[in-house]
Amino acid sequence: MMGGVLMSSRGTPCMAGHTSRHALSRSLMEASFVLFTQAEARRIPADLLQEMMNLGSETPAGRSRRRWSVKRTSPWASMPMPVFGPVDTEDFLSAAIQGRQPVVEKYLSDDGNPNACDRLGRTALHRASMGGHLAVVCSLLDRGADVQSTDRLGSRPVHWACRGGRVEVIRALTERGGDLDARDKLHSTPLHVATRTGHGDIVEYLLSCGVRVNCRDREGDTALHDAVRLHRGAIVKLLIAAGADTQIRNHEGLTALEQVKQWHSDTMEIRQRVEQLREAGQQASDGREAGEH
Repeated sequence: MMGGVLMSSRGTPCMAGHTSRHALSRSLMEASFVLFTQAEARRIPADLLQEMMNLGSETPAGRSRRRWSVKRTSPWASMPMPVFGPVDTEDFLSAAIQGRQPVVEKYLSDDGNPNACDRLGRTALHRASMGGHLAVVCSLLDRGADVQSTDRLGSRPVHWACRGGRVEVIRALTERGGDLDARDKLHSTPLHVATRTGHGDIVEYLLSCGVRVNCRDREGDTALHDAVRLHRGAIVKLLIAAGADTQIRNHEGLTALEQVKQWHSDTMEIRQRVEQLREAGQQASDGREAGEH
């Protein structure tokens, strides 16, 4: 250390704390997730869910911590890096979710298959749609990517775009023939997905396009059931204004309102059971203390 300056392993000066900040930055960039709500996660086989957790972007916690870090940018950071040599399918698929358009363009210009997919059937278009990368999405569509392709869950790119939350991406998919009323293997429509993930602007856009507001998924739930259960008040208002039927019953025989009442009833029952267990534990503890005396 010389005058408050640390010397790096290469003999170049660096400010104290610089290395730790970069280590934290790298760790935040590596943290990723897919915004599945509990309503969706409970319906997805564990192995598929684990695979899908490999997609996504920075976690909310990571974004919160990032506000306290000093952002250091290079004047070269915004310039696309040239791609030399061939791009394999794995790199192509990774580039799609990360929005690395030069890599995607190189793969496609070398006559790569725009509909190549991973073992779960997710194409580059699925990945770019979820990542919200409009330029990549448009490049893929221009090169023949199938807007109606389905993954192993039956989800189409538009389902993934609704998870990603960018209206521009959904609009681009729609203009190329994307079906906004498409159902996956859980019978979920894009409206269900946008509701569960809390993207009110996406819900509003879908409704403006005239999607079927009362479609029911495999459990008989409409988007209104999902919105009420997940306490998405703004989306509830949008759905009702668009004509959502408040009297539709799911396979449990519950309307959206009755579902809330059932939830409160179940919550009270659980609280009562917890209290009974606490009291029983206290009585047993008192009995042991009395026996010791």
